[in-house]
Amino acid sequence: MSEQLRRLLSEVHLRHAAEALTPWLDRATAEGLSHHDFLLGLLEDEWIARADADTQRRLLRAAFPFRASIEQFDFRARPELKRQVVLHYLDPTFLSQAVSLAFIGPPGLGKTMLAVAIATKHVQLGASARFITAQNLAGQLGRASTPLGRQRVMRPLLTCDVLILDELGYLPLEPAFGPALYEIVAARYEQRPTLITSNKSLTEWGGIVQDPSLAAAIVDRVLHHGQVYYLKGPSWRVKGRSSEGPTELEAPV
Repeated sequence: MSEQLRRLLSEVHLRHAAEALTPWLDRATAEGLSHHDFLLGLLEDEWIARADADTQRRLLRAAFPFRASIEQFDFRARPELKRQVVLHYLDPTFLSQAVSLAFIGPPGLGKTMLAVAIATKHVQLGASARFITAQNLAGQLGRASTPLGRQRVMRPLLTCDVLILDELGYLPLEPAFGPALYEIVAARYEQRPTLITSNKSLTEWGGIVQDPSLAAAIVDRVLHHGQVYYLKGPSWRVKGRSSEGPTELEAPV
């Protein structure tokens, strides 16, 4: 009988329930579960497994460079960031408020880690996300030889629930990058949250996009419906380094 039930569950695409059937039958016998409780527990296992698989698929599509959670971030090393303020960005309302966040400072201060931690939380809550460096985006746009190719590059960045644009200003970019950045920021403005990390202050973004007027339009949207955080202090990469030589890195970028 259990083999027939398992086969039927698989045929109706309840694969996780099929795998959990025998343990639940044994538990029902041992604990005297009612039909209702047995079926409820079996289907809850199916739902939990599906939800976890969906989350893993969204994390894979997001293409985060590493795993990060807000618990890993050392707020004591970055007193300019208030923990309770940042925790607010983990709330589901962050999506509906469509806030833009810019984390600015030298390398090694945890800008990318913080952005990934925030975005990861929302993926776990059911949102879609994308991660891309400015250099990677510029490269993809440069290889897109047709309008359709450019559209394929831009579409997921415009439509995902949470976008991280990382390392803005670290390397020289082609002039075509500026209009693309403006298109992304303008399209997501007051619609979907965007997180930007950069080693350049807002006043230097004109040099990044090679157009002061375009940079002003981008910055205006970031400031109007967003927050900018300037991080400072020693790099996590050299934390604990002694004069005897390098030590193991303690945190990502």
